[in-house]
Amino acid sequence: MKRVTIYADGGARGNPGPAGAGAVILDEKGKVLKEVSSYLGEQTNNFAEYEAVIQSLTTLKKLIPEKARKDLPVEVKMDSELVVRQLNGLYQIKEETLFPKFIAVHNMRVKDFPRVTFTHVRREENKEADRLVNDAIDRGS
Repeated sequence: MKRVTIYADGGARGNPGPAGAGAVILDEKGKVLKEVSSYLGEQTNNFAEYEAVIQSLTTLKKLIPEKARKDLPVEVKMDSELVVRQLNGLYQIKEETLFPKFIAVHNMRVKDFPRVTFTHVRREENKEADRLVNDAIDRGS
């Protein structure tokens, strides 16, 4: 595999409120490798955004042999500008509940996917991941 693109999204109805995480993992040709969708209980929107990244990278680890991970370019596209900027080291993390999530992503970046990048996209470009978030919340609520 030459590269992977992940569209990740998280959301909470109420913030905090019923929350979900969703992601679509695509190969370099745009073929869907896997979809991720899970209900997170009562959480904040930002917590759910981080959880979407964690779950998508965890799922990708199961799809990609260990030897191939270090050289694999992975682009995570999200519509949360805050989370993208935090993961890119441009913004501080002020919400204490997000520190463990940030560290989990950082550790996967170091150990498994050193070529991962995080890109902000407009909400319209992230419709499939958003659909998976809403499906998860609907199932869980």
